[in-house]
Amino acid sequence: MRVFVFEYITGGGMLDSPMPPSLAEEGDMMLMSLLSDLLEINGIEIFVTRDARLGRLNLPVECHLLRGMEDFTAAWVDCLEQADAVWPIAPEFSNVLLHISETVVNQGKLLLNSPPSAVETTSSKSLTSKRLRQQGISVVPTYRFEEGVPDHFGSWVLKPDDGVGCQGIRLCHDRDELFQQLKLMPVGGDYVAQPFIHGTPTSINMLVNQGQALVMSVNHQRIAMTDTGFMLLGCVVNGQLEDKTRFRNLGKAVAAAMPDLWGIIGVDIIDTKEGLQVLEINPRLTTSYVGLRESTGINPAALVFDLLQNKQPLVEDMLNASVVDVNLEFAGAA
Repeated sequence: MRVFVFEYITGGGMLDSPMPPSLAEEGDMMLMSLLSDLLEINGIEIFVTRDARLGRLNLPVECHLLRGMEDFTAAWVDCLEQADAVWPIAPEFSNVLLHISETVVNQGKLLLNSPPSAVETTSSKSLTSKRLRQQGISVVPTYRFEEGVPDHFGSWVLKPDDGVGCQGIRLCHDRDELFQQLKLMPVGGDYVAQPFIHGTPTSINMLVNQGQALVMSVNHQRIAMTDTGFMLLGCVVNGQLEDKTRFRNLGKAVAAAMPDLWGIIGVDIIDTKEGLQVLEINPRLTTSYVGLRESTGINPAALVFDLLQNKQPLVEDMLNASVVDVNLEFAGAA
């Protein structure tokens, strides 16, 4: 099987603009981890596109160097034509991941990711919140401005509805500041408001298929709060193991609520005194994938291919998990 692995940031998605070193480093961390796992699976040939500013990868994969958008367009068409399957690592903002997923499916290629229907829902924080809430899952309240924002005696978080991670987020100390900051946001964007929830930022990595879920890791998110927003400094993979049952049950509920999710996904959660609240769903690999293999001792990419062969890797639990620190500060990605 010929697999085209497309990491958006390092694979040509920013050819027409300056590339922030932090984004390139984080993208490379995820890309290298996935490629290393795929290279251990028999019968797979791998190829990637690569922004020429970053140089070739030091791995035995076919690498298409790109120097401009014309190169990118030609390489994308060529790689998609050659591929049997495509594994994208791309952001949800501006429907980037959705467009890639739709293109892959429309070309009749195997998509090693959630299908477009799941990507479309989870790319919107408001749609995700609504879907999960309808299924009785506790979520961080998410309000679209055109639908009204209630009074809340506390801080607010303003963010793009299709935002990724901590990017584009504004911390507002009250409702008045929330609306003041909204006026300063780029025109034409779609924004939502969430009350600032006190608790421990966590996440889970799951392998999902037809409404079933295997929770592979429960991670502590190291997030720094600034005067106006947040910054992800890294995560501790399987750093929240003391009460894993709660997270496992929540993960299974999320998968059941959105049965079109498939493959490896991430769920961001706030662990509060009142319980777990889902913040968002990432229908793709996240940064914590970097430490997943070392933590579990299992090749997560191989589990995805097991799903394709109708094997049943969705066991009740991952055993012998160890704590692994993924440090974006040390890597220069924060």
